[in-house]
Amino acid sequence: MPISRGVKTGIITTVAVGMLSVAGFGAYNIYSALDSGTGGGAGGGGGNSQAVATPVNTPLTPEQVSDTATDFLTAWSSGDIAAAAKLTDSPRTATAALTAYRTRAHVTAVKIVPGTAALTKVPFTVNATLTYPGLAATPWSYSGTLGVARDDQGKPAVTWAPSVLHPDLQDGDTLVTGPAETPELDIVDRAGKVLTPTAYPSLTGILDDLRDRYAAQVKGGTPGIETYIEGSDGSQTKTLDILRKGTNAKLRTTLDAGIQAAAERAVARAKEKAGVTALDTETGGILAVAFNPPTGQDLALGTRQAPGSTFKIVTSTALLNAGLTPATKSPCHSPDNIDNGKEYTNVSGDNPDATLQWDFEESCNTGFIKQAHHIGPTTLSQTGARYFGLGPAWYVGTGTVDGSIPDGTGDDLTSAMIGQGTVQMSPLDMASVAATVREGTFRQPTLLQDTALIAKRTAISTSPLPYGVKLDLQRMMRGTVTEGTAAKAMSGLSGKLGAKTGSAEAGTVQPNGWFTAYRDHVSAAAMVLQGGHGGDSAGPIVASVLGAS
Repeated sequence: MPISRGVKTGIITTVAVGMLSVAGFGAYNIYSALDSGTGGGAGGGGGNSQAVATPVNTPLTPEQVSDTATDFLTAWSSGDIAAAAKLTDSPRTATAALTAYRTRAHVTAVKIVPGTAALTKVPFTVNATLTYPGLAATPWSYSGTLGVARDDQGKPAVTWAPSVLHPDLQDGDTLVTGPAETPELDIVDRAGKVLTPTAYPSLTGILDDLRDRYAAQVKGGTPGIETYIEGSDGSQTKTLDILRKGTNAKLRTTLDAGIQAAAERAVARAKEKAGVTALDTETGGILAVAFNPPTGQDLALGTRQAPGSTFKIVTSTALLNAGLTPATKSPCHSPDNIDNGKEYTNVSGDNPDATLQWDFEESCNTGFIKQAHHIGPTTLSQTGARYFGLGPAWYVGTGTVDGSIPDGTGDDLTSAMIGQGTVQMSPLDMASVAATVREGTFRQPTLLQDTALIAKRTAISTSPLPYGVKLDLQRMMRGTVTEGTAAKAMSGLSGKLGAKTGSAEAGTVQPNGWFTAYRDHVSAAAMVLQGGHGGDSAGPIVASVLGAS
């Protein structure tokens, strides 16, 4: 049974000594014989030069198809390479491939059982023996198919292709048995637990990507003895069987198996498509990545959308730096605008006595846009970059999309202040924003413990949040948990808590739901497409993830 490179722990075989080889003289004799004639096959007429050739477009009879295939498979099974090659439409190429099947793949015995032909195609089953020096012989079985057609002389012949030898072979490929190119790679969580796509389906694509990127760089482990496909460039492209298992190398990630499992369960319960990312706030290590459906779009790392009111964390940072405080009066009225610009509405009720703190806790849009005079065209993008690392590529170790905060004035600015318009974030971005508030400084996210393995990664220069601003942001996020829009979702959690809800218009019937929060030293953010209010849709996902930390 074929095994994708890197996922082959289920096949381990024990083995016997013995090896056939083809001597150079014999091989040259084979080529000499081929130079003087071409294929035969059932109904071919042998070497009678006086025979009248059958037109190549004359249909083959079922008997010709069956007899030609059987003759070829019999010759192949018996080890008669010359006879088998002559029964193909490309004797020289077939000879080289059949010879390599013995000498490089170390196949020392073959029994082939043909199946029932379907028109010109004949299925067959190969039961072979692999023998490699120092190991005992081991059985190797697989199924294949060959085709029969008339050659350029009108004779029935096996249509030669690499896939005749094995169905996974393509032009330029060779079957090889020997030491693997690299040791097998286990991808493990921060405690050393092996991560598999079966246990954590959202990681399927990420685990494949990590193997592709880092298998050749990870030190440790010893290669096993394998039967594999060698590509035209000489690289190992696919493992087909393992004769002796090696010692696996380990790629150590920052993921946490327990939190990852909780994240998988949480997104699976969502009624709409959802994604969640969790971070270690002290290190920036990515603890969990999950999305629903796990075979669909990566809504945790690979998708960015307008983040809605969760972005008010960044906006509040800008306003606090401008001299406002959580107690600054900022009445909440719906609908409302500023400077006769776009009108905005609120999910919250009106409150003429509202403060910035109240507007944050209750997610009042108009209370924020009324403060636009304190923010310049580039203030939000500069605040995002300076304190939260938003803008530059993070290079976390696998593919991600980067957050974007365009500059703007007027309606563009007021929309950006409440996380609408052209502001774009992913759950990874917003989990990092919450983590920065929790710790007071940006920790560049990573999926790998050894960040030196990550190509193009450079440290992103940021400034710590001013101490007073950090305390005010924590107070505002704490108030959202205790008496604001996050209270329901976060109820039952203990520790140092902070949260922000959001919903973002996306041109759909329902807005996208957002939620970001931290608990002690773990932060998480979730997005639910068309989830409506973030506290109801994304909040339970984040709370479940934080509850597992």
